[in-house]
Amino acid sequence: MTTIEEGGPERRARMTADIMTRTGIDETMIERLVRTFYRRIQDEPVLGPIFASRVTDWEHHIEKLCAFWSSVALMTGRYHGQPMRMHMNLPVGAAHFDRWLALFEATAEEMCPPVAAAHFIERARRIADSLELGIASAQGRIEAPRHSRPSQPASGEEVLNGVACSG
Repeated sequence: MTTIEEGGPERRARMTADIMTRTGIDETMIERLVRTFYRRIQDEPVLGPIFASRVTDWEHHIEKLCAFWSSVALMTGRYHGQPMRMHMNLPVGAAHFDRWLALFEATAEEMCPPVAAAHFIERARRIADSLELGIASAQGRIEAPRHSRPSQPASGEEVLNGVACSG
């Protein structure tokens, strides 16, 4: 048995409780953020039509997104889908991810306390990078992560080929 498997459900519950205590995030906050953000997405002139062409049941989609963000933000394990596969054939590029992220960040900062907003935003940047890289890879064009890179190396680190390394 690996360390990760030991105490699985109990360990996950402790991690979730710790995140909730540190950030103030709970399922109600997640649902409010997701609903507000995707209402704004529907009205957004560039992203809205992409979603409208694929989402036929918004309530069902919102429920899945709430489960996804619960898993991402609180590590609850509620989401069991394949987001990369679902996004692979979307007609999107860097500008779409930039717009999605800017709108998400603005919504999180407006709707959430600062610690919670920072927690959501950091994860959203990773998601944007992951999806953007996955789609670029599938389309035969690889790009470097653009949103989740550290801004500067920590004290005592040097940068080699764009990666911070302890010296």
